[in-house]
Formats: sequence, C-alpha cells, structure tokens
Amino acid sequence: MPASTPATSTTPLRIAVLADSDTRWKWGALTAHRIAPRDDAQEALSLSGFLLRGRATPTPRQLAEVGVEAESLREVTSVEFLRAMAEESYDIVVLALVGGGVQAMLHGLKRVWEGRADRPVVVTGYVGVVYEKLADGLLLRHGADLVLANSRQDAERFRSVYEGVGADASAVTEVALPFLGGAAYEGEHDPYTVVFAVQPSVPDSRKDRTYLLNRLIKHARLHPEREVLLKLRSQPGEHTTHIEEQPYQKLVQRLAPPPNFRLVYGNMGEVLDRTDLLVTISSTAALESLHRRIPTVVLTDLGVREVLGNHHFVGSGCLASWDQLDDGHRPSPDPEWVARQGVVADGSYATAFDAARERIAKLLAGALPPLTPYYTPATAPGYLPGILARHHLGPDGSPLPGAPAADKEPGPVRQIVRRAARGAYRHGVQRVAPVIRRMGEL
Repeated sequence: MPASTPATSTTPLRIAVLADSDTRWKWGALTAHRIAPRDDAQEALSLSGFLLRGRATPTPRQLAEVGVEAESLREVTSVEFLRAMAEESYDIVVLALVGGGVQAMLHGLKRVWEGRADRPVVVTGYVGVVYEKLADGLLLRHGADLVLANSRQDAERFRSVYEGVGADASAVTEVALPFLGGAAYEGEHDPYTVVFAVQPSVPDSRKDRTYLLNRLIKHARLHPEREVLLKLRSQPGEHTTHIEEQPYQKLVQRLAPPPNFRLVYGNMGEVLDRTDLLVTISSTAALESLHRRIPTVVLTDLGVREVLGNHHFVGSGCLASWDQLDDGHRPSPDPEWVARQGVVADGSYATAFDAARERIAKLLAGALPPLTPYYTPATAPGYLPGILARHHLGPDGSPLPGAPAADKEPGPVRQIVRRAARGAYRHGVQRVAPVIRRMGEL
C-alpha cells in the first residue's frame, strides 16, 4: 500500500476531490487550490477529481462551466472511490458531498486507512449559506480533520453545535467561500443590466416560479433601456445539487418577454462582470455579488421564510420587493452584517484561507490519528447503518456484498442503460411528480 509522504519542492502536493454535483465540484476543486499549503519552493499542485455516480453527476458542459482543470477526472461509486484511496497516494482529500455522503466516506476511509499513520488530511465543508438542517448536516460532517466554515458567523455556530453534543470542535476552521473574486463594481454599464439568479429548488412551486418570471418580465417592460437577464443554473435535462421540478426554461415558453429580456447560462463570475443589480431569493450568488460591491437584492415578495432561505439575509440591508425595484430602489448593504458572512469585501480575501493552510501544514508534518466521527454504531445505532447502506457500506465501513465496484470504465451498453435511467429519473421528477401532486390537490 503506497504511503502518503508530504510533498516536497520536487513533488507536487496531491489532492483528491470527491464531489456529487456541479456546484460541489466547483466548491471542492476551488477549495483545494485555496487551502493547499505552499511556500516559495512548493508551488505545484496535482488535483485528481472523482465524481460520485448519481442523479446529479455533472455533465461535461457543467464541468467546463466551472472552469477548474484537474490532472484526472473520473466517475466512481462510493466503493470505487474508497478502493482508489486505499491504493493511491494523496496528501489531502476534500469531500465535497451532501452530509450523508461525507459521513459514509469518513467511515469507509477510516476502514481503508486502518493502521496507517501517514494517511491524507481529510477536509469537508459547505458549498454556501447554511440555513437549514444545521445540527444534522454538521454532525454528519464530524470526523473530518477540517470542517470549513465560510464565515465568522458559521464558525461560531458550528463550534456551538459540536460542543453542545460533547463532540470535539477543534476541526472547525474559518475560511471564506472559495469562488469569490473578480473586479469590484465601478459603476453602471451600458446598458444597465439586471440579473435574476435562479435556484433549482427555491421556490419549488409552479405558481411561485411563474410569479417571479412575470415580475421579471414586467420589470423589463417598465425599463426598456435596461437589459434583464434570467441567469439559469442548468440546461434542460441536467441536474445540479438540488432537484428542479419546474425548469424556468419551460415556464418562460408560455410567456411573451420583451426583446430586452433573455436567458443566460455560463460562469456566474462572468455574468457578474456586466451586472448592475443582482436579484435573487437566497442564492449564494448574492454573496459573490456583495463581495464585488455590486448592488444586491434578496426578494421579499414570497415572504421572508426559512423554507426560502432568505431569512439568512435579515439584517443585511438587501431585502426588498419587486415593487421597490420597479420604482428604482437601490439597496445599501450593512457593513457589519457583510463582514460576518465571509464576504470579505474589505480586501482581506487573500488571507482568508491562511488558518486552514497553516493547520493542514501542521497535520501533514506529523502522524495522524484514525478518523473519529461523532456517529458510530454505538452512538447512533438507529441512524448510521442506513446512511452507510445507501453507499453500499456495512456498519464497519466495509463494502456490503454485491456493492458496485467496477474496475474499468463502463462499456457502451452500460453507458446507454445509465443514460436511460437518468432520463427516466428526470422525466419522473419534472413531468410525473408534478402531475401526481396536482391530482392529490383535487
């Protein structure tokens, strides 16, 4: 079994990133670059990407949109990833997964690295704003060497949860969102551009989404001199981190938008380059926009509610309605709120990952103890086995009999079957499920 020896000036730092969606690949890959300890002699970094096979496995277009290159990129099952971690040598492993996936991989990695003092440093965290399932998600991530918090506020909340259940909170490390950047806003463009950044799951009803589309189109009609863009996350047939039952692309086909209204895809940073007003329900794009000092609005039209996630922005100074925007309202963010949210619009972004880099460098320099998640078969016997089983792992983290773990790339027939299965899943989510729900409301 190859040892994981610390990188030197002649060997690049080796980092593996396991992600289960396009947004988590973006977070994981960019985080890998931000947290890698480096000095004048150590600049090289070797990034290996692993995409967890599932409904949200990124398409080539989605991966290209992220714009982060890897030395290698392959689609794997959970068991295949664990086998790779047992056989291949890495310095850092970044788990960019939903909470249950992180917990399963922690137990699986604990098993495959059993008896090894030179194991990789394991890092995990959140893609963006944490506004729901705080305790559940955090405890599922407990056991990693670093649990990254994207802001001062999150770091305090994370430590409070861990300490409150008697779990070690030392892994919590304050950083910032890894995809912040871009030029600061310097004034209005020609034409003045309004961007509505959508979210796949918020809001989820056809009625609410149609309302938002109608208001966006109305704004375009009221301001023909403006360019009004609907920034979409995925093209028809693609999935991202969350399921999208009512794609905006299909809803807009029934409407009649004016010429200054259009749909856009692509990298969010490139869209923000031409944005004068960013509007959203609660997207992490709001934090990207605030970081660049672009006027940013979090909509209140559907209420300020936990289910929408816009309650996170209470106190931000960014809450407003479409009526206010139609009348020319310009938001003014609260500096104290912004400073606590990891937005770092004050120019300190370059040092936001220093603490993580220093901690990782110290861990790489010494022998690491076995991974110790909070959840074990003894502490959560009615919860943990189900989480592990969903990833074809037994209570001890070992593969269950019959677990998929192919040693080669899927053949043409397997690829066709897999594409058909995903197509059927998308059809069920986007066509059948809404019909059944409407029938149930009759």
